[in-house]
Amino acid sequence: MSFDIPDDRRYLESHEWALEDDGTVRVGITDFAQDELGDVVFVELPDEGDSLTQEEQFGVIESIKAVSDLYAPVSGEVVAINEALFDAPELVNEDPFGDGWMLEIDADDASELENLLSPEEYEEQIA
Repeated sequence: MSFDIPDDRRYLESHEWALEDDGTVRVGITDFAQDELGDVVFVELPDEGDSLTQEEQFGVIESIKAVSDLYAPVSGEVVAINEALFDAPELVNEDPFGDGWMLEIDADDASELENLLSPEEYEEQIA
């Protein structure tokens, strides 16, 4: 089975993705992760204004199969959360790299993204 791995992002070993745009980093989970989880039924996210630290837990995602922690790809302040997920958590399954995004972080240091996996490295991890 092949999974979508956009080449414009960086990835955590824990299956989150990060897309940087002018210092703001959008975060979600990968196509592989949503497939492994099955039907997502609940997402717990931090509040806007919360401070996050790279690779530390920022939330929880719950599916019919499992509950998994979510980890921050970069350190910084949460500047937006995808409130649509509270009423429609299935967006994570339907469009994990688009409408299923989870939050946006104003990165303290966007160079932290260089610590994450490249698309090629992530593809090797899930192969």
